[in-house]
Amino acid sequence: MKKLIFLIIILLMGCNGDDSQDDNPRQTSTNLIVNSSHGIDGAAYGLADCGACHAINIIHKTLNIRDIVADKGFATCMGCHGDNGTGESRACLICHNAIDLPRTPWQSGHFTHNFNTEASDKDCVSCHVSSDMNGNFMPEIDLTRYPNVSGQQQAYNNISEFCLRCHNHDNPQVGFEMSHQTYNHPLIAMQDNYNFVDKHGWIDGTGTRTYSGLRSDYQYASLVECTDCHAMHGTHNKALIIDSAGKGASKLSAELENYPVTITDGNSAQLCVLCHQMQDIIEQGAENTGNGLTGVHAVSGDCSTCHSHGETVQAGL
Repeated sequence: MKKLIFLIIILLMGCNGDDSQDDNPRQTSTNLIVNSSHGIDGAAYGLADCGACHAINIIHKTLNIRDIVADKGFATCMGCHGDNGTGESRACLICHNAIDLPRTPWQSGHFTHNFNTEASDKDCVSCHVSSDMNGNFMPEIDLTRYPNVSGQQQAYNNISEFCLRCHNHDNPQVGFEMSHQTYNHPLIAMQDNYNFVDKHGWIDGTGTRTYSGLRSDYQYASLVECTDCHAMHGTHNKALIIDSAGKGASKLSAELENYPVTITDGNSAQLCVLCHQMQDIIEQGAENTGNGLTGVHAVSGDCSTCHSHGETVQAGL
């Protein structure tokens, strides 16, 4: 009997009785990953039974999250809150799937960054093991820190820095090597391209050339994130090109997010027109690219004849 009473006391100590941390995660900066301080003086840390302290039907106030958790039970906890020191695998896809949370992230389309295999929870944490799961995406917090060329795990200033930790010549990440690619292939040459060639990267455009003009909040001095054009979690276009504005193009206004993008035979006009809108209309600048938007030249044909991921055969872009 004394042992039973002692166990009950320990469990009660671990329950702080305050569910304020379960408010809408998009309205708080609190890190949702529990640590060794979980419960009073850390008494709840290492416990595998979440139900010992938390009632399943009241632990979330955000309706869609509360409904998912109520339906699927405590198996959902570790995806957002970590393993609580138990060493168990984090379950991500139990909630982050095309049915329960279809836009967190957008997952439609069969081309994905997990190389067209069925996604697993392990795939998720390979990029997001450090995420604080508070709904406010910050590259320096929410992306796994891979070592740079100096072997240091420095925080990222933007999403592209994360991408370039793998897509480079000199610092392949263990387990993600791309040695089968030719030296100039974009998959491994992208860091050089982004730093020294591509006007979407660190080299600024001037905005003074023939087809100049940008849409919404894009500027010629803008650093364009890789994910503005490439969808990691699902797209119908090859090379992970986004199939709708809402899956990338982060600076566009909300009313443009539903414009579709279809890439056919090297023609990427529907992608380019999301951000590019020439000021002085010439050539085919007033012609619909096929998704309802106008503003780029050479609406038909193969864009890669002159533009190869920003690297042009002539000055400009």
